[in-house]
Amino acid sequence: MKKLFAKKLFLAALIFPLATYAQVNEINVLKFKNVKELKAFFKHSNVNFPIISGHRGGITKGFPENSMETFANALKYMPSFFEIDPRLTKDSVAVLMHDATLERTTTGTGKLSDYTYAELQKFRLKDPEGNVTNAKIPTLKEAILWSKGRTVMNLDKKDVPLEMTAQILKECNNEAVMLTVHNAKQAKFYLDQNPNWMLSVHIKTKKAYDEYVNANIKWENIIAYIGPEFTDENRQLMKLLQAKGVMVMISSAPTYDKLPTAAERAKAYVDIFKEGADILESDLPVEVANAIKDIVPKNTPQHQYLGKAKL
Repeated sequence: MKKLFAKKLFLAALIFPLATYAQVNEINVLKFKNVKELKAFFKHSNVNFPIISGHRGGITKGFPENSMETFANALKYMPSFFEIDPRLTKDSVAVLMHDATLERTTTGTGKLSDYTYAELQKFRLKDPEGNVTNAKIPTLKEAILWSKGRTVMNLDKKDVPLEMTAQILKECNNEAVMLTVHNAKQAKFYLDQNPNWMLSVHIKTKKAYDEYVNANIKWENIIAYIGPEFTDENRQLMKLLQAKGVMVMISSAPTYDKLPTAAERAKAYVDIFKEGADILESDLPVEVANAIKDIVPKNTPQHQYLGKAKL
């Protein structure tokens, strides 16, 4: 019996390799007492903790994207924050859904905007392989409230008006959020609503960089997405931004996450951080955590904001 049990443990270790941070009964959390600490965590320095962003929460068998179930599972393996996708229902409730249609990620069919929130609750979310789970479509407000004291939600821009997003954030009373914006005008709108909010801005060209300079957007309020891979142009942008204390982010979702083998992907993830990126957004955050565990510095400005919490 003992031999059989040991064999099962060995097989489980092969099937579910754990990153440095993984624990069975707890999750890794980002703990911020106030927005000042949030900004300190996302400030570039010479020695940074390599930060992982789970794109839509991540792609893991058994766990649907854009759901608290997936966020909690990812946090078992590493401290992280999450890019999420708010969309509007027929009765103007902001819910989490990447696609405009339901087929890929739920048991429903047709356009999300053709259903009321109550109607959507009859459906169940699917995992990346199309298996039906018990998870339901969450509201944006539920996700933001769930994240408080645990992590940071980065709200992508879909079809929810900026004004509505701002109102929801105010109702949630949680400044530990991040808002994706695609231009300086959108950034200025949000910061006029609340000068403390953090923004994930798209700065993939020098022209875009200059727009933020001319709009007088405070560098302490932003991280910068510079593209899905390094180029000659965005390497120069990285230097400009990091000199201002701005963390830069590469997204491997459309590029390196699609490499055919785990070994190729792991090398790419490590190389992204070694080349200077502060943040890596990935569909495979657990893989990233396992890949980079040996290059994580033991002491960084971010370590004071890393914690543990029971499930």
